[in-house]
Amino acid sequence: MNTQLQRARYVQDAIVTATPARLLTMLYDRLVRDLRGAELAIMAGDHDEVNSLLIHAQDIVLELQSTLNLDAWSGARGLNELYSFVYSELIQANIRKDERRVDVCLNIIEPLQAAWHEAALQLAGTAGKPTGGVRVA
Repeated sequence: MNTQLQRARYVQDAIVTATPARLLTMLYDRLVRDLRGAELAIMAGDHDEVNSLLIHAQDIVLELQSTLNLDAWSGARGLNELYSFVYSELIQANIRKDERRVDVCLNIIEPLQAAWHEAALQLAGTAGKPTGGVRVA
């Protein structure tokens, strides 16, 4: 099996076996990677790469938005509005090849990425631990 096929299989296996928290952090990680890559591509004048990365970033934002449960917690509606804003900025960044707009999106997404990673770590740390005085088998 060649290296590309092995990598594709590894990624697919990682996605299929990931917890919901891990999937969320994987999406944020890829979103940040796409945005940073788009900034570099804008600086290099590689419009095809900018387009590809920003469209992928838009797809991720739509996925994050579509899976957001607006009734789950009080901050969900605000997060939904942030996703809408970021999505709109990404469209404009792609149309105008505007590094500043990509940077605005990064400044919103990176703190969220860090917060979701921290939440995932805390969630993983509580898995299997006793709760409410009742021992969890």
